[in-house]
Amino acid sequence: MKLLLKNKIQILCAVLALAILGCTDKLDEPQLNNNFAGGTDFSKTEDMKLSIIGVYEAFQSRGWEQPLLLAVRGDDVNAGGLGDQQDFAETDLFNYNKDYWMYNSLWENMYVDIITAHTAMEQIERFQELADDAGVAQGSQFIAEAKVLRAIMLFHISQTWGAVFIPESSDTAELLSVTEIPTQTEVMQHISDQMDEAIPFLAQGRPNTRTDIPGGVTTHTALAIKAMANQELENYQVVADAAGQIINSGAFSLFPDYYELFKTPGKLSNEVLLDMQFSDFGQGEGDRRGHLFDPYGPENWTPAVTGAGSGWGFFEPSMKFIKFMLSRGETVRLETSVLFTDRGIAELQTDPAFATLPAFVRNTTRDGDIINDFSRALFSSGKHYLPSVQLIPGRTAYGSNKNYNIIRYAEILLMYAEALTHGASGSSISADDAVNQVRARASLPPLSGVTLDQVLDEKYAELSMEWGKRYFDLIRLKRYDELSYDGRTFSPDKVFLPYPQAQVDQFPILGDN
Repeated sequence: MKLLLKNKIQILCAVLALAILGCTDKLDEPQLNNNFAGGTDFSKTEDMKLSIIGVYEAFQSRGWEQPLLLAVRGDDVNAGGLGDQQDFAETDLFNYNKDYWMYNSLWENMYVDIITAHTAMEQIERFQELADDAGVAQGSQFIAEAKVLRAIMLFHISQTWGAVFIPESSDTAELLSVTEIPTQTEVMQHISDQMDEAIPFLAQGRPNTRTDIPGGVTTHTALAIKAMANQELENYQVVADAAGQIINSGAFSLFPDYYELFKTPGKLSNEVLLDMQFSDFGQGEGDRRGHLFDPYGPENWTPAVTGAGSGWGFFEPSMKFIKFMLSRGETVRLETSVLFTDRGIAELQTDPAFATLPAFVRNTTRDGDIINDFSRALFSSGKHYLPSVQLIPGRTAYGSNKNYNIIRYAEILLMYAEALTHGASGSSISADDAVNQVRARASLPPLSGVTLDQVLDEKYAELSMEWGKRYFDLIRLKRYDELSYDGRTFSPDKVFLPYPQAQVDQFPILGDN
């Protein structure tokens, strides 16, 4: 975990040349579950697929700490109790330690996977040199897919640190000769330009309609990332145009049941534009591919299925978020987002405004799992919860077999609506229509003449605890006061994390930035 980036890349590149053997039998497994394919016989055009499968595998290999670190600074999330991750809790309070291992892990591992994407693209280009026209076209699509996966990782890195490296090839020595770190504006524009390059070569339709790589990225995934990058740039007309294309395609729809969207029934739904996919392969033992969801789970529970594992209590929906949701009359979105303990409910009721609570605010989920009191936190994240009754029999790990959503159609609708409230011209539905589609699923009444504040409230309710989206919205719009809550004090100098000291030691230019 703490290896320096350069050393990790050297190890990775040494392995790539050997990896193609033994990969062919993995191609029938669920997408994102296959070993990286290096390859040496570039006349075997069919082996190009192994290179892009390797990029997907790298992309979905996020360590448990990485999405937590991206999300923890928002007013929707608290770090669970101090425990053995004091600096994670301090990060939630905007007290940053450049030596903290999580910072280095997020930076280092995402860059390793970005370099993996470059390595794959270069390999595919070598296949194309010997391929027929169909093979060349297939290779161009795979290169475009690698650009999309590379882009979302670079997007998250730049959101976190602002000015960061933009690798242009698999040659990491190039980073040592960089004389000026690209600004966040330059990084986001680069991502947008990369998506424009990729879109003409990508598959059409939804990810779940792809039969070659089920769940793989499509033109709409690239359009979504283009919209996200331009939202950071505050180029709202570009946001409206890109999001409008997705809406006008008619390909996507909101999954009708918000509660089940984040559970097994919602896997690869028509709402998903990008996710990380995991599988127990329908078997109670043997091979599995999964993300470690333990950090999100309660430390103490009585599951409906005896023996199902509990979590660590590292990720807690904030009291501010819960009160916001109750004040809006939220039902299914609050029930889905928060796992309540009796201790948390009692603390909530000390506020006279919340002395009486809806019946669904209880310590037992609708699936029969009882969330007992535990020391680290008052609540746990429901969006990262898989009911024990949905575990494959024989599997006991918390959240085993659960996918991890990254970009959903609901976010596209709300980005589009927000762009219109900033003055962009709409090429699709109205801002009211976009917001009201999201509200209708949540059983909330429609709005008329939506304002920016109303759109932001809707994003808060819909997207909280998902990849730091709430935090980065507040940062982009300089609504810093929202982040000073429950004893925290936020100031503009806290927007970005400090560069990890391990990376400054390796790339001194970071220390000068």
